[in-house]
Amino acid sequence: MPAALLALSDVDRAMLESWRRSSTISAGQRERAEIAVAVADGAGVSGAARSLGVSRPTVIKWRDRFVADGLDGLGDLPRSGRPKTIDDAQIIAATLEAPPASLSVTHWSTRLLGRHLGVADATVARAWRAYRVQPWRAGTFKFSTDPELEAKVRDVVGLYLDPPENAIVLCVDEETRTQ
Repeated sequence: MPAALLALSDVDRAMLESWRRSSTISAGQRERAEIAVAVADGAGVSGAARSLGVSRPTVIKWRDRFVADGLDGLGDLPRSGRPKTIDDAQIIAATLEAPPASLSVTHWSTRLLGRHLGVADATVARAWRAYRVQPWRAGTFKFSTDPELEAKVRDVVGLYLDPPENAIVLCVDEETRTQ
């Protein structure tokens, strides 16, 4: 297909130029914009391939997709693969529920929740990142899972209620950010 058949409207050229300058667009999208502009400017397939450091088939593919579908043709097509077995909403909902007492933990980890839901821990981590969920940073009080907690609490409270004779009872509460 001769380069003359790839004519850019002013609107398309302006959009492609903005993609070429953008720092937030994907590298693939930027490359496709570079290809379309180079071919439209008369570089031809071989010239565009050489100047951009891509193969001729890559230039032909994106040129033809642009001719067929315009700017939309430069977007990514849906990829093949197995469909999701669980969506992010289910992962987030499960994260908000307390882990079973049998696990003896105060909050979910990606591995524990992944095993519980039957998905990979990377799937859980991806959902948590997408929604900025950090269960280990919960702002609410978490109860200890120590099985001897009650006995330890009784000992400490006993010191306050009935300290040993001639003793001073002090309490020091440590937090990571505040002393």
